Amino acid sequence: MLKTLSSLSSRITLCLSALCLFFFLAASASAQTPIRFTLDWKFEGPIAPYLLAHARGYFAEEGLNVTIDSGTGSAGAVNRVASGAYDVGFADINAMIEFNVNNQDQALKAVFMIYDHPPFAIFTKKESGIQTPADLAGKTLGAPVFDSPRKTFSAFAAATGLDADAVNWTSMDPPLREPMLLRGQVDAISGFYFTSLLNLDNLGIPADELTVFLYPDYGVNLYGNAIIVSPQLAAQPEAVKGFLRAVVRGWAETLEDPAAAIAYVRERDGLIDVDLETRRLKLAIETSVATDYAAANGMGDVDDERLVKAIAEVVNAFGLSTTPAPEAVFDRSFLPDQETRSIF
Repeated sequence: MLKTLSSLSSRITLCLSALCLFFFLAASASAQTPIRFTLDWKFEGPIAPYLLAHARGYFAEEGLNVTIDSGTGSAGAVNRVASGAYDVGFADINAMIEFNVNNQDQALKAVFMIYDHPPFAIFTKKESGIQTPADLAGKTLGAPVFDSPRKTFSAFAAATGLDADAVNWTSMDPPLREPMLLRGQVDAISGFYFTSLLNLDNLGIPADELTVFLYPDYGVNLYGNAIIVSPQLAAQPEAVKGFLRAVVRGWAETLEDPAAAIAYVRERDGLIDVDLETRRLKLAIETSVATDYAAANGMGDVDDERLVKAIAEVVNAFGLSTTPAPEAVFDRSFLPDQETRSIF
């Protein structure tokens, strides 16, 4: 009888312990701040750092319950955050500036620069005879209407002395962009460097058969994709700071081992080409992320003088009615300290 009671008591103790653990975990989860994070595009190489940070629990360690969704374009991510559907976006800062001017009551802010050099580029086949930006005059360029390099083409034109109106544009859906260049239906295309370059390579046009005009190489001051936040989340500074600390950890470990980071992309999309996405990630790091400025000043910050020039280029490119102040575009108050951000 005593043995039976002892056994029953042990089972009750175990049940109570399990119940306490359940409520503890439930309370811990409920205590975390929920954050909905939208990417700019599909689950591809350049978003590996965020998936790595999520999978390894870095957001959770900051008290954040983060969900990460793929996107439909770097400009579309701006609208997702502005609508309230998402709290954070990985989005084109130029599209955000345009949105803010046209929707001042819903204005957003960038809080962490990722693409210090925008991956904006023009691609053409060498056989086309187009060797310099000036040779684009009278030619037909192709891109989706929402393509960021297309929308900011006038900034590239101004920097190179080309009349932006001297080119003709043909619109298409994103999957048709590179095939139309392959078939000669357009003379050139605009696109993200690490996207179109590899897409063209897959179609049988290697880099040595292309002429590529990268916007930053021609003195364009524009910035690229940044972490942007909603006004509601910005009102929770500790949550934003924690989010950015986790992002830095994700990027630091991705830089140490890009191939290992791609494994987290594959977890979200088992159909990806691992080798291709590893190449895409490395290209993004080399051309847009690990810049001289980021190496000297830490990842995530911007140069104030350049930001003023970049805003002016956006205003001119989009024909905006007002010029936002730099502090209305980028808020560095949430940044981790420079030592933490010095990961190159």
